Amino acid sequence: MGSTLLSELATEILVPVCAVVGIIFSLVQWFIVSRVRLTHERPTSSNSDKKNGFNDYLIEEEEGINDQSVVAKCADIQSAISEGATSFLFTEYQYVGVFMIAFAILIFVFLGSVEGFSTKGQACTYDQQKMCKPALATAAFSTVSFLLGAITSVLSGFLGMKIATYANARTTLEARKSVGKAFIVAFRSGAVMGFLLAANGLLVLFIAINLFKLYYGDDWEGLFEAITGYGLGGSSMALFGRVGGGIYTKAADVGADLVGKVERNIPEDDPRNPAVIADNVGDNVGDIAGMGSDLFGSYAESSCAALVVASISSFGINHEFTSMLYPLLISSIGILVCLITTLFATDIFEVKAVKEIEPSLKKQLIISTVLMTVGIAIVSWIGLPSSFTIYNFGAQKVVKNWQLFLCVAVGLWAGLIIGFVTEYYTSNAYSPVQDVADSCRTGAATNVIFGLALGYKSVIIPIFAIAVSIFVSFSFAAMYGIAVAALGMLSTIATGLAIDAYGPISDNAGGIAEMAGMSHRIRERTDALDAAGNTTAAIGKGFAIGSAALVSLALFGAFVSRAGITTVDVLTPKVFIGLIVGAMLPYWFSAMTMKSVGSAALKMVEEVRRQFNTIPGLMEGTTKPDYATCVKISTDASIKEMIPPGALVMLTPLIVGIFFGVETLSGVLAGSLVSGVQAGASEHARTLGPKGSEPHKAAVIGDTIGDPLKDTSGPSLNILIKLMAVESLVFAPFFATHGGLLFKIF
Repeated sequence: MGSTLLSELATEILVPVCAVVGIIFSLVQWFIVSRVRLTHERPTSSNSDKKNGFNDYLIEEEEGINDQSVVAKCADIQSAISEGATSFLFTEYQYVGVFMIAFAILIFVFLGSVEGFSTKGQACTYDQQKMCKPALATAAFSTVSFLLGAITSVLSGFLGMKIATYANARTTLEARKSVGKAFIVAFRSGAVMGFLLAANGLLVLFIAINLFKLYYGDDWEGLFEAITGYGLGGSSMALFGRVGGGIYTKAADVGADLVGKVERNIPEDDPRNPAVIADNVGDNVGDIAGMGSDLFGSYAESSCAALVVASISSFGINHEFTSMLYPLLISSIGILVCLITTLFATDIFEVKAVKEIEPSLKKQLIISTVLMTVGIAIVSWIGLPSSFTIYNFGAQKVVKNWQLFLCVAVGLWAGLIIGFVTEYYTSNAYSPVQDVADSCRTGAATNVIFGLALGYKSVIIPIFAIAVSIFVSFSFAAMYGIAVAALGMLSTIATGLAIDAYGPISDNAGGIAEMAGMSHRIRERTDALDAAGNTTAAIGKGFAIGSAALVSLALFGAFVSRAGITTVDVLTPKVFIGLIVGAMLPYWFSAMTMKSVGSAALKMVEEVRRQFNTIPGLMEGTTKPDYATCVKISTDASIKEMIPPGALVMLTPLIVGIFFGVETLSGVLAGSLVSGVQAGASEHARTLGPKGSEPHKAAVIGDTIGDPLKDTSGPSLNILIKLMAVESLVFAPFFATHGGLLFKIF
């Protein structure tokens, strides 16, 4: 079939070098951000740095405000937010750690029992003439890779949160100089998270493959089956991070908004509001830590799905290491492309005015996509033979390297389309959000109706984009094509995460400015950053659900192959009942998460009201509210409420696989994918009229209804469809051997 231009040695060097470059770049960005001091210091007139609209005076000096006390307040508020976020994540990780150990034992026991815990070699699944390593080895190594994925996912979320809480007050302080300065600090901080996550995910996976290879040798089928645990570990942690963080942030947000804005008519992030610290903590644990773990899970799963299919194709059969690591080569080049793209925002195109913020972020998406297209072409040319075969449900399909390039490229460009459509439906610069804002004139009911309609409508074009990419990639390279299309969408994950993390950092910066009593002109600047951030956060969610659809379909294909199913016939009763139940699961899951937010928000509203009613001088601003109680309410509620939805997702594949077998499970996976990927959500309604007016109150109510949809249930659904698929893939040998107990009895 031909050899590759890139040698095996060059591949062994290129992948880890790109990962290390990504880590170094993120540390450089962090160092630059750390130069903004959280202590009082006067800028010197000799400072020649004129980039990003830098001015030599601060707004406080101009308006005669005590700068020193403002800086001290910012530092105190940042410390409170950081402590709250750290405390919540440590509490969450204690619970998740217990689950991680229990599930690791379950993986070992279930997969080890496939061959009765035998240590003897077994005939390979796809070539009966060859002997492969025992099932017990796959059980042990799958358990190890599961733990590796889980730890990397937890680390990704935690590091992201620490970076965001480190940068929020620094963004506020830079806003005193100019909006450009503040933008750069927020964006650099987002880049730290993006590059650390992308590089760590790639490096850990590469090291795991090489270490596992020492034992497996030529048994690549067994090696890459064991590696699938990496994706399962990443996504299972992401589920709890997303659900727990989502419940936390929305309980605090709803409580703060309903009592503060609607009942007490005070501004958002007013320091008199008892839930304000919990609200800002929530931005970090939900939108930062949750999103980080989520996108890491998508990356790990798409890589694992591609590697499993490749291991039983000509790459794996002929032991072509460079071609085998094609998914990792895409991610490696992606880090370099994102590095260049980031420089456009931080060093080449200067942001000097508010109106330049959103275009600058959009340029990041366009530049990274164009450069990545060239990068994919180069990798496909040097990293693939001109012709090869891909496993396609029992047969080997001949594929050309240019066809695989198109598979990755179509996923990449579908991601850009989804990003821009999401921006169109969530930015206040376009008619959809303006229509929702206009509906506020007649009250909250019409606002909610318009918002829901907009949410449902917003899924149409993304679904067509996903459908086209699935058709093109499957036509060219079967399930492997879909897996690399998902990788194409995620290849610019570092830039995507930088843009996404920028939003909550800017949101926190605005909150700190309000709580510290800073000038209204500074708040205007942070509001402008936050407005762009709301849209970019929505773009991040669009990428997450788009990639989840492709990833789960690729995992579904890998599961069907590994479970020995030749066709999935929906007219078969076994499959059809699974299809119906699977389509229902996203609704059940959404109901559980929405109710969880509602229950937690109820407690928060009661506590905020109690404090306003019983603490003398709170409304006058002469007494401090009890922030800690509100933080505790959000923490306790989210930890307690995240367990039932998590259990639903984790137990469904096990119960269906054991009692109903692999055919019914294939129906459940297909149903949940088709149903879950349609998740639409109403977005923030912009206001007509001044704050405190009736239209504004209607918008706030619409906002609080839409918030749990877009920040808890919606983002968690993409993990649901991925996690059930990757869990089924990992346990496929057990289900194929021992599953379907009920059908065997009857």
